[in-house]
Amino acid sequence: MARVLINLPQRAKRGDIMEIKTLIQHPMETGYRLDNKGVAIPRDIINRFTCTYNGDEVFQAELFPAISANPFLAFSTVATESGELVFSWTDDRGQTQTETRQITVE
Repeated sequence: MARVLINLPQRAKRGDIMEIKTLIQHPMETGYRLDNKGVAIPRDIINRFTCTYNGDEVFQAELFPAISANPFLAFSTVATESGELVFSWTDDRGQTQTETRQITVE
């Protein structure tokens, strides 16, 4: 799909609240614009985002055409144990991009 930026701590203390920020490069075409021939450009937006922490879903978002291009999402979760966070974006074309990051909890 595109380039992704993910900002989260590499280390955290057990019980700390971690702020996680994600940014994905995507045009988020609403389907309302016309091309230079007057034909509607097909809708293509990221419609679903999920984040799992060691297999448990900690955040999900359903996105709609009103969201901007290159959507930025920020959310928090509690550091419980070391492991992996898996981020997944799915768009209208059915393409899914998944990124994984590790975290160490002390």
